[in-house]
Amino acid sequence: MANFYVNTTEVVHKLPNNDRPKFYMFGVPSYTNMGDQAVSLAERKYIENEFPEYQYIEILEEDDDYAIPIVQEHLQPSDIIAFTGGGNMGNLYHNHEEARRKVFSTFVNNLTISFPQSIHFEDNEDGEIEKQKSQEAYRKNPNLVLVARDAQSFHRMQSTFDNPVIFTPDMVLYMESVNCKFNRNGALFVLRHDSEKVVKKSTIDNIKDILGNERPVKRVDTVLDEPQKITPVTREALFDSELELFSHQEIIITDRWHAMVFSVLTGTPCLLFGNSYGKGKHAYIDWLEQIDWINYTDETDVERIEEMLQQLISQKRHDYDVKNDFRQLRDLIKNNMHNKN
Repeated sequence: MANFYVNTTEVVHKLPNNDRPKFYMFGVPSYTNMGDQAVSLAERKYIENEFPEYQYIEILEEDDDYAIPIVQEHLQPSDIIAFTGGGNMGNLYHNHEEARRKVFSTFVNNLTISFPQSIHFEDNEDGEIEKQKSQEAYRKNPNLVLVARDAQSFHRMQSTFDNPVIFTPDMVLYMESVNCKFNRNGALFVLRHDSEKVVKKSTIDNIKDILGNERPVKRVDTVLDEPQKITPVTREALFDSELELFSHQEIIITDRWHAMVFSVLTGTPCLLFGNSYGKGKHAYIDWLEQIDWINYTDETDVERIEEMLQQLISQKRHDYDVKNDFRQLRDLIKNNMHNKN
């Protein structure tokens, strides 16, 4: 049985029967990485706000196989097929890339959008094999458009695939900023435990020593331990509580890109370190370098890091706006609407 989230109050097992064009989003995560959950929340808000003509329908990644034949049966020429952004196109997470290939190579007659993400096929045998499989699958779809969320990924996608590539920010930057006006107290370390981790434990320990003298220090990850599963019904409340947690902090230390984005949305000073293939660094340079209360570094020198932290903590919140940077995506969908009408 296939599950469809036509709205965010309940799951249904049949597609709606009406004349509205449909926007099908495949690959929606149910795992507990709040960065990827925030991406899928932002994607829905983006389409519902900017293109209310479309009926937005989400399909969890584990339901893709059940849903594909049903969507095929109901598909109209004006419908759009999409695969969720965030995460990573490449060979780091095989199951996600296999799901993408299946969707892209199946729905070859409708506009198909790979929503904004990074790309990294490793420079080894596995990376080469997986890249060739993806090239073969993506090539089958003449209506597939890839969206890169950083300049490095933009160039890599262009050199890896024949499909057109466009360039926009990460979808979570579409979300409205919040201003909770809490008294800020404490340093929050939001750190990876996965294969992308590169920041040294000694560097983190040194920063804890610097910050822990004057304030409480806590460590978390954007991957939650509870609940076991998140759906479109439950994710917004969890996203709001994540932003509330960030809003209470004086400073965030992280190697997770979306922890920096949550810091942007909440006006929380943040220092971002790198991951294994540079997605945070490049996306920061492309979209966020002008924001005073966040910074990126590869620095390991303790004194320089301490200077950066003091400077960040003293920064005041100011206006920023990246909404206009989504225009390539907006134009793509608008053009499809005009061509199909």
